[in-house]
Amino acid sequence: MKSADIRQAFLSYFEEHDHTVVPSSSLVPGNDPTLLFTNAGMVPFKDVFLGRDPRPYVRATSAQRCVRAGGKHNDLDNVGYTARHHTFFEMLGNFSFGDYFKRDAIRFAWEFLTQRLGLPPEKLWVTVHVSDDEAEKIWKEEIGVDPERFSKLDEDNFWQMGDTGPCGPSSEIFFDHGPEVWGGPPGSPEEDGDRYIEIWNLVFMQFDRDAAGNLNPLPKPSIDTGMGLERVAAVLQGVHSNYEIDLFQNLLKAAAEATGHADNTTPSLRVIADHIRSCAFLVADGVLPSNEGRGYVLRRIIRRAIRHGHKLGASEPFFHKLVAALDAEMGEAYPELHEARSQIERILLKEEEQFARTLEHGMSLLEEALAALDDEVLPGETVFKLYDTYGFPYDLTADVCRERGVTLDEAGFERELEAQRERARAASQFGADYGAALELEGETAFTGYDRLEDRATVAAIVDREGNALAALEPEQHGIVVLDRTPFYGESGGQVGDTGYLHVEGGRFQVTDTQKQGGHHLHHGMMLEGTLSVGAEVRPQVDAGLRAATVRNHSATHLMHEALRLVLGDHVQQKGSLVNAERLRFDFSHFEAMTPEQLAEVERLVNEQILANAPTRIEQMTLDQAKAKGAAALFEAKYADSVRVLTIGADDFSIELCGGTHVQRSGDIGCFHIVAEQGVAAGVRRIEAITGEGALDYFREQETRLARIGERLKAKPEQVEERVESLVERNRSLEKELERLKAKLASAAGSDMLSQAREVAGVRVLATQLEGVSAKELRGVLDQLKNKLGSGIVVLGVADQEAGKVSLIAGVTDDLTGKVKAGELVNHVASQVGGKGGGRPDMAQAGGSDVVALPGALESVPGWVEARLS
Repeated sequence: MKSADIRQAFLSYFEEHDHTVVPSSSLVPGNDPTLLFTNAGMVPFKDVFLGRDPRPYVRATSAQRCVRAGGKHNDLDNVGYTARHHTFFEMLGNFSFGDYFKRDAIRFAWEFLTQRLGLPPEKLWVTVHVSDDEAEKIWKEEIGVDPERFSKLDEDNFWQMGDTGPCGPSSEIFFDHGPEVWGGPPGSPEEDGDRYIEIWNLVFMQFDRDAAGNLNPLPKPSIDTGMGLERVAAVLQGVHSNYEIDLFQNLLKAAAEATGHADNTTPSLRVIADHIRSCAFLVADGVLPSNEGRGYVLRRIIRRAIRHGHKLGASEPFFHKLVAALDAEMGEAYPELHEARSQIERILLKEEEQFARTLEHGMSLLEEALAALDDEVLPGETVFKLYDTYGFPYDLTADVCRERGVTLDEAGFERELEAQRERARAASQFGADYGAALELEGETAFTGYDRLEDRATVAAIVDREGNALAALEPEQHGIVVLDRTPFYGESGGQVGDTGYLHVEGGRFQVTDTQKQGGHHLHHGMMLEGTLSVGAEVRPQVDAGLRAATVRNHSATHLMHEALRLVLGDHVQQKGSLVNAERLRFDFSHFEAMTPEQLAEVERLVNEQILANAPTRIEQMTLDQAKAKGAAALFEAKYADSVRVLTIGADDFSIELCGGTHVQRSGDIGCFHIVAEQGVAAGVRRIEAITGEGALDYFREQETRLARIGERLKAKPEQVEERVESLVERNRSLEKELERLKAKLASAAGSDMLSQAREVAGVRVLATQLEGVSAKELRGVLDQLKNKLGSGIVVLGVADQEAGKVSLIAGVTDDLTGKVKAGELVNHVASQVGGKGGGRPDMAQAGGSDVVALPGALESVPGWVEARLS
């Protein structure tokens, strides 16, 4: 049975039993900032189990893509060297959210394995927690599991989401590969063998552990199960290693062809075949190689695969070529992989090319270090230097050491790494945000979508240090919290509003508005009068700044969609900043945009502005928003009811957004891109302006053009032609100047020959030149050597302003056996604070002591005489 058939059989079976088939979520968790990657099938449902994310169904099933290569769940070091460890794997799961419990979960699992997949019951072994008599009874009395193939375990069969929260006993199902494979059943001293392999884990989520450690029964016990697709495929296909299943065979074959290595059983090929899966899917989900966070883990995996390819003899980029084979294998089940294929290939190729340079240099340094070892331990200081100074990954050093039988000083490396962290912490001591730890009840009602003025009551005031205040006096800074406000608090890239809080007899200037929890924090200073807790105020937003900010924010949404149309669907927002002056937008893209692409993006946005279509703001469920095609940014956590912005003609842009926006696209006025640049690996940044800001920019450019035209005595439309004419004339003058300089130098050379001295029968000329640049020395030297016929020449030029000396020495061919130009020029350079080198007949040098140049040149005849005598 092929892996694809197993995946579909699982989903179909549970769909037949009233489970909603839920598509695989992204590998970047949208609901758990503590996780680097989605590492289990239950991760997308975590908030559902916690009661924070009600769904329209109580039963679900999924084939979830998972990665375990960073953080707590990290299998990276084992991949390629064991039969079942992977960085990427698929978890088949069925879930009950307060619906069915142990009896049905056990029945579903047993029925699917024995009836749908046809596994013999006598080859299955079951475990439960030592306290779970209920599950034991169901397995033995209702399912009929042989007591001889049953174990009751302790820690291995109790699952918990964290130190507190939902938890419960679990039941595991193992497959017995038979007595010909070494190993014992679960719970035995030989359980680490390969005979009994876990294929399914059923978690009975029935308790809530409190801070004191007490297990309190949950009002709605739930089910979370997980069955590894690769492990079940190995069982059904009669192979012992996951790498022997159909999913991997074509990848191994492609890896063998790409690296030129025929034996597809070697661990290195297994590493490559595994790593292409995690790397491709991570890129498809918007992760890009970088030096921190998820991007760093991705870079580590890519580089580990490349290193193993080089180990097999691959001398050219090869890893990106495997994306095609992966697409053929899994693209049908995961269309996002197929859609992103070309982008994945480009990103992996660029990373390969960049790492090739690092790898070559790092490997040579590591080889030198290993060759110099007196014992079989590579010092931690050496490992850290390779890692920190030369960018050579730690895990690659560990791989090489393992292959050479050398122990790596991990403790020493960790000491060096921690010392570096301490230095970094000491160098980045930031002041505390005095509003960050406010503890307030209730929330601030935001009314700023519909109005810029309101009536409100002061709920709280704190000073710069975070201390609660009863009132603010004139010229006193603080934070004011209101029960309701039209001031937008900074979020989603849009800056906070500014303006005033008017109170009878006084005024508070709001310089920034921030959000904390459900409250809006108005930062600013009391200008006049006093402001006290409980006072009635009239908040008034600066209308001009809000309007300019709104134009930029709405334009950002139009530009995001335009970028996707011009560059491709791989474009994802990576950050933004929207204020009254301009918009800044960071997005995923691996190369600089061309002028033509920038012009097309600008054209598309302005086309939508001219269409003047009304903007629509709608509240709907997250599922409705996704069905509508709304883009959700940053894998953010959204509430049940979301705010969907549709802007542009024919629903040009549809995104989830809580910001403030124009009423019609035409309100933006106009849009102009002023800059595009790279800000990180795979991340580009665009800065643009709109409305009055764009008009001011155009007026300024027009004024500059007019001033240039006046200087050139040309009309604005003639400036380009006049500049081209001047550039061409400048080129002609430069060529003429070079010709005249060469002519003067030749004449000067003829005059200088009279200064040549005869030393031991050889003509020697050593002189300082004036009015000759360092670049022109070579030409003068060649002319003098030709005119001398036989002799030695040393020329020097001093740049007084720059404090630099340029030297050149020449020896005719008949004398190079006795005098070397390199040795001669170094003799002179050593006296002017420099050094140099070159061929026996010509050598150059530099220095910094311009005062010493004349004396250094005077020493040349004596040095030559010593060499010739």
